[in-house]
Amino acid sequence: MEAQSAHSKIYMKPVGFLDNPQYFDEQNSRLNNSLMWFSQIECTTIDEGKSARALVPVEQWPQLLEKMVEPLAERATALFANLTRPHAPLQCGERVIRFDQPHVMGILNRTPDSFSDGGKHAGKNGSDPQAAIDAAFNMATAGASIIDIGGESTRPGAEAVWEGDEIKRVVPVIEKLTHCGAAISVDTRKAAVMEAAIAAGAHIINDISALLHDKRSLEVAGVSGKPVVLMHAPSSGKDPHKGNGYGNVVTETFDWLEQRIADVVEAGFEREKIIVDPGLGFGKSLADNLALMNNLAMFHALGQPLLIGASRKRMIGALSKEAPVDQRLGGSIALALHAIQQGAQIVRVHDVPETVQAAQVWRGMRDAGVTARV
Repeated sequence: MEAQSAHSKIYMKPVGFLDNPQYFDEQNSRLNNSLMWFSQIECTTIDEGKSARALVPVEQWPQLLEKMVEPLAERATALFANLTRPHAPLQCGERVIRFDQPHVMGILNRTPDSFSDGGKHAGKNGSDPQAAIDAAFNMATAGASIIDIGGESTRPGAEAVWEGDEIKRVVPVIEKLTHCGAAISVDTRKAAVMEAAIAAGAHIINDISALLHDKRSLEVAGVSGKPVVLMHAPSSGKDPHKGNGYGNVVTETFDWLEQRIADVVEAGFEREKIIVDPGLGFGKSLADNLALMNNLAMFHALGQPLLIGASRKRMIGALSKEAPVDQRLGGSIALALHAIQQGAQIVRVHDVPETVQAAQVWRGMRDAGVTARV
């Protein structure tokens, strides 16, 4: 790795994942407390717009660190610590979410205009919650660890929903699901909806604006003590897809999330209760989304559990002869499995039984690899 100046910025991505880590003592490190062990680190340094990359074996990391100038060495040390630090479990009512294995989050839209399943769970005239309740119980029975309930579509071009209507859509469902066996997440960017959902029994706040859309959201989330998902989007305004494009979508998204985590923690929020989401599809082109998917492992250096939501998104259609939304199961599972293989702790999906099955098969193979004796 070439010598860098004190003004360089470094990014680290764990690579070289091993099937049988026990055969390579001191040549690998565990990725957080997951079932993944990495043997190399892909280091990228950027200085005055110029980037340099190096592939560093884990056992040579201490020697490389000694050669780095400050404050580059200090930052590199912190990033490596983030890669290897275990994530604390989240207490979500009766459910404990542990991050030693991947979890499936089931998507439950109570909206008439969501891009994938608009109206499916809205009920008669949008007022009867029973269809949504039944769907949620089916997801929990199928193995979803978390049910994510939303009352406002955030697809491109969607109209904003009054918070009162959003509350009417999500609260009756949450009230019925508090003992379904899964953690309940509310997908909203409005403080009033967060308050109502938490009062109804929600355990997690999932905000696509990272608590920026509503001025009260940060306070509400902090006072609640609930875990929160901070997602990257190019805008926290009415249209979360509005942006000016990216020079490097991976590093810019990483930097944005890193700063947002720091701001939320500085405001008094518990760092152990923050989950991050790079926001696939939000103001990002196909090339941007592919770059993020190919570099998901880099986001572990933020030090937080990682959530990926790629289910049925437009990138699948773009890569598969414009397959319509209801014919994207194969692509959705492929993206979910790729995320899991990059260490993502949560995958947010529409097709819960199929994704749970795929994750269980992956888990079986990982267990066999970790415990294998030849």
